[in-house]
Amino acid sequence: MKIKFLLVLGGILCFSCTKNDAEIAYQPVFLTVEQPSNFPEIVYNLENNPVTEAGFQLGKSLFYEGKLSANNAIPCAFCHEQAFAFTHHGHTVSHGVNGGIGTRNAQPMQNLAYQGEFMWDGAATHLDFQPVIPITSELEMGETVSNVVSKLQADSYYQNQFKMAFEDGEINSENLLKALSQFMVMMVSSNSTYDKYVREEEQVTLTQVELDGLATFNNKCASCHATDLFTDHSFRNNGLSINPRLNDVGRFAVFENPDDIYKFKVPSLRNIAVTAPYMHDGRFATLEAVMDFYDSGMVDNGNVDAILQREDGTLGITLSSYEKESIIAFLNTLTDNEFLTDERFSEF
Repeated sequence: MKIKFLLVLGGILCFSCTKNDAEIAYQPVFLTVEQPSNFPEIVYNLENNPVTEAGFQLGKSLFYEGKLSANNAIPCAFCHEQAFAFTHHGHTVSHGVNGGIGTRNAQPMQNLAYQGEFMWDGAATHLDFQPVIPITSELEMGETVSNVVSKLQADSYYQNQFKMAFEDGEINSENLLKALSQFMVMMVSSNSTYDKYVREEEQVTLTQVELDGLATFNNKCASCHATDLFTDHSFRNNGLSINPRLNDVGRFAVFENPDDIYKFKVPSLRNIAVTAPYMHDGRFATLEAVMDFYDSGMVDNGNVDAILQREDGTLGITLSSYEKESIIAFLNTLTDNEFLTDERFSEF
């Protein structure tokens, strides 16, 4: 009887192990990254890192995971809040571990699959490597990638999640970064009022003020804020006065090319109505202040982009009061409330 009981018990245990193994096996369900008809082609190489449901969910968990920081309390989401297009709402620059204050405004996280360079200075040239910068920055997350991996390896939840997300099931730096990318490439913002208007969806129309703003924008702003991504991905010096506290030299810090001094990446204007404050150092609290700056606030810091120089030699983009008002009205049509509230990207 005792032998029979042990055999039965052993069978139950074996069955249980088999069932659990099956539950955490790599059985990929592939997801498609959205390609809106009014967008350019995707830049990110999805063949090297195809998005799966398990990989996406793992990336999402990691995005909201405090273990990526030195004090286990600062996740990526700390500086990237969904309701504000994944920016650090109301903060001029990012905050980090131990009260650290960063040097730059947290950029929106949207349409990253369509970009090839990241950060205000383009220091990251691949989305997979971009998270390494904030993770290892002493002013942001203050951790090492190897320590992050060790913490995840000791966590039973992530042991299972990595097994479901990757064929080798390994918790290592490559899979960590690939999982984050699988989450980030899915963050497509393409359903604003403007998008529905240009795609002729849902009988959406723009008001006359918004149409006037669109016309002025195309005439005076779209050289840099190009395509329906509203950026040409270039790096330009736009005539900001030097912030003495930061003395941020921009792209010059990456390549030490004198031509790059004070150049910063042209940001996308999507969801701009909810991503204040503005510029790389968050110096402007409102869009009205941004309009006034381009009209009459630029300074010659020695390397201002030629596109911002008027025929009479002065700097700026001449804008009437109505043009400023109408441009802002148009920019408000770029808010994608579906993206800002999409539960796929929410923590809970």
